Amino acid sequence: MRLFKSKEEKELNNIINRLEMNMSNNYKDNAQDNLKELEAAIDGFRTSGKMKPAVLAEYENILNDYKEKMKGYSHKDQKLYWH
Repeated sequence: MRLFKSKEEKELNNIINRLEMNMSNNYKDNAQDNLKELEAAIDGFRTSGKMKPAVLAEYENILNDYKEKMKGYSHKDQKLYWH
């Protein structure tokens, strides 16, 4: 990553940090909400043209990695072992 980040990059990094924190604490619903928030922010920056294409591509790759990692990552998909 670069030394000086734009306001948009800082916003995306804040969302990613919250996503990581919620995943590490097993707050699955909050992590899913953060993933949606990240996707919406990236889409917004893409349509507004506020980010350089190369930087936007980096964050799109990060988004795709999280989407893959979080498939089936919810409390609904959890197995109940006490039944």
